[in-house]
Amino acid sequence: MSRLSQLIERHWYQPTWWLTALLAPLEGLFALVSALRRAGYRLGVWRSYRLPVPLVVIGNINVGGVGKTPLTLSLLADLQARGVRVGVISRGYGGSHRQATLVAVDSPAGLVGDEPLLLAASGAPVVVGRDRVAAGRHLLKLQPDLQLILTDDGLQHYRLARTLEVVVLDGQRGLGNGRLLPGGPLREPAARLAAVDAIVVNGVGNALHLPRNIPCFAMRLAAQQLQSLALPQQTCAVQDLAGQPVLALAGIGHPERFFATLQSLGFTLQQCLTFPDHHAFTPDDLPPGDMPVIVTSKDAVKLRGVIHDAAQRARLWVLPVTAQLTPDLAGWLLSRLKIRHGR
Repeated sequence: MSRLSQLIERHWYQPTWWLTALLAPLEGLFALVSALRRAGYRLGVWRSYRLPVPLVVIGNINVGGVGKTPLTLSLLADLQARGVRVGVISRGYGGSHRQATLVAVDSPAGLVGDEPLLLAASGAPVVVGRDRVAAGRHLLKLQPDLQLILTDDGLQHYRLARTLEVVVLDGQRGLGNGRLLPGGPLREPAARLAAVDAIVVNGVGNALHLPRNIPCFAMRLAAQQLQSLALPQQTCAVQDLAGQPVLALAGIGHPERFFATLQSLGFTLQQCLTFPDHHAFTPDDLPPGDMPVIVTSKDAVKLRGVIHDAAQRARLWVLPVTAQLTPDLAGWLLSRLKIRHGR
């Protein structure tokens, strides 16, 4: 990330008057284009396409990692446990795919993207596509008996009509300075929250002023046992590595949350290595040495395909996290959608 990008991102959460003034013209242009686009779909200038089964968007109105993928994984597990036939469509950011593509657990991350690989590991059918309408149709062609489709991200993809919208917010960072890009972190105005169907707040922190009439769910990310990247069946208790120096590596939207989690678990972070979200890793990204390296599940699916040296792979440990929701979001969705399930 360039120094200018770092300066602007810091401004989003620690605003300065001169950057607010400097970025105001670009923010105004972004606001105008976004408003015209939303109005175009609302008034029928551009057509939205509705799939024949209910579709739930898991999205956000701000940039940066807020926990959409852990939430989607949690929902998939809860829905599958209830016997619901559910699938996923995703844009597949970071992938080179040109058309709707079914994701296998061993698909190259460079083809389908990192997050879809994590979702495919749940056992649910996952299709990626730059055209989400085509992705949804392809998914239903492959799995015509699906009862429900989740889309990871896509809140602003109005071409695909949705049945319900679930927005995820970072409990600590909230909406930042409340301004639109590039003057702030928002893709849409804060007022957009009043039109969604549910809000999920990831973690606690600053007080959020949320619409009172919108159902709100609390989400907590719980760390699991460490897993060896070289031997996924090999696990390690957190306390076995906590206290000794480790490297932390993250190429996600909000790496500071991952580093803070490691510190809260007792890890001594000798160095924190930060890469852009959806970064295409190379072997050179891993510094030499034999110190253990802790990585996120999202980064692990890419590192597994590029780190081939046995000694280097043995250094890498993955810290999975599980989203825990209060109250029961999956049950609420099924009730709203009137979907009958086996449990």
